[in-house]
Amino acid sequence: MTAILKTSGWISPEEYLQGERLAEVRHEYVNGQVYAMAGASDDHNRIAGNIFAALHAALSNTRCEPFINDMKVKIPPTFADVFYYPDVIVACAPKDNAKYYRERPTVIFEVISPDTERIDRREKVLSYRQIPTLRAYVMVEQDRMAVTVLRRTKVGWKSEVLEGPEAVLRLDAIGFAIRLKPIYARTALTSARRSRGSRTTR
Repeated sequence: MTAILKTSGWISPEEYLQGERLAEVRHEYVNGQVYAMAGASDDHNRIAGNIFAALHAALSNTRCEPFINDMKVKIPPTFADVFYYPDVIVACAPKDNAKYYRERPTVIFEVISPDTERIDRREKVLSYRQIPTLRAYVMVEQDRMAVTVLRRTKVGWKSEVLEGPEAVLRLDAIGFAIRLKPIYARTALTSARRSRGSRTTR
């Protein structure tokens, strides 16, 4: 989703968290500035929902728990005072149990569009990589079946691009794997493929 600067006045992280509990619109927080989150498209919501549903089913008997949309992620303050709203996160640390945010997620998903791509691929990459517990940052494209995965390895972060309905997203850190096709279920992309496949020849 697109973030729009709400005010040029500086506020503290504590003021932000208190205000966010009462706000009708979600806001992200970056170094004292508050950015209102614009609404997401129907396909954006479908993709995020499909990812969450698959994670919820796969992780139900594990210590890892997925969250969608309304759970914030706090970036370590040594980097900056930042709170983001990822589309989906997976948190596995039992003591990471603040009511409205997580500080030690294991996996983060963002559904990206042309409007959000610059922030998701640059600003958020830099921010999320500061989280010591993060093992993978997954960027899911909205307008084509493609996923970019950034994985933390012993020698640094490695990038992998997956494309096409049969490509498989594997996240060994949480024991999870899924083909891209179900991630895009009910979206315009899968609807278009069904329409082409059902066309008969006369």
